[in-house]
Amino acid sequence: MEIHPTALVDSKARLGAGVRVGAFAVIGPEVVLGDGVEVAHHASITGRTTIGARSRVFPFAALGGEPQDKGFTGDSTELVVGSDNVIREHVTIHVGTPKGGGCTRIGDDNLIMNSVHVAHDCRVGSHCILAGYTGLAGHAVVEDFAVLGGYVGIHQFARVGESVMCAANTMVSKDCAPFALIAGDRARLVGVNVVGLRRRSFSAETTKQIRQAYHVLFFSKLRFEVALARVREGAAGSPEVERLVAFLEKSERGITR
Repeated sequence: MEIHPTALVDSKARLGAGVRVGAFAVIGPEVVLGDGVEVAHHASITGRTTIGARSRVFPFAALGGEPQDKGFTGDSTELVVGSDNVIREHVTIHVGTPKGGGCTRIGDDNLIMNSVHVAHDCRVGSHCILAGYTGLAGHAVVEDFAVLGGYVGIHQFARVGESVMCAANTMVSKDCAPFALIAGDRARLVGVNVVGLRRRSFSAETTKQIRQAYHVLFFSKLRFEVALARVREGAAGSPEVERLVAFLEKSERGITR
């Protein structure tokens, strides 16, 4: 363990093996840092915050602060960050609120670039990239392998499905279906994120099944309910298409078309 003498580390904080804390960093009493976590100079980790093993927190990041929610009254809520995350400069991630389940949660192996904001009760999956100045409003959901370009904004309660690519400056107010390529203000569906599928080593057959489902759902002249029923009937044997259908069926905000 290596703690700079100017760092303020509360005696009640729990630090794992090999943790490094830089100059003028602040670690609060309810913080848990897993093995090998690195906290750079001037970073702040407060609240009931857990950071998983080998994660790196860069200068001036502020994790575990109170939600920007007028109804918050100091309740004991938490932020849980998984392992192997990279959290860059000036990132802010807040704890949850009681009405949102009490927990903001980040998965594993995410790259969260400079000045990103993740609000209370958000859920970010694993293997995601959130580029600089992206903002997630409260209760937003970002599923595994999603990529959000710079200056993307996600409306509260909106969901971004797995392997979605949101182009820079995209303003998302409705749910984005898994495997989609999304762009614009307001966001619109451009097509299938074929590059993302290739990076996940999806087979040619799987990619074909997803593209066929997209054609029926979004680019045919069928009413959406009819198209969804047709894709649901043909989804057997394709876990990816089944996940796509399940995501669409759970939408409460409507789907980006």
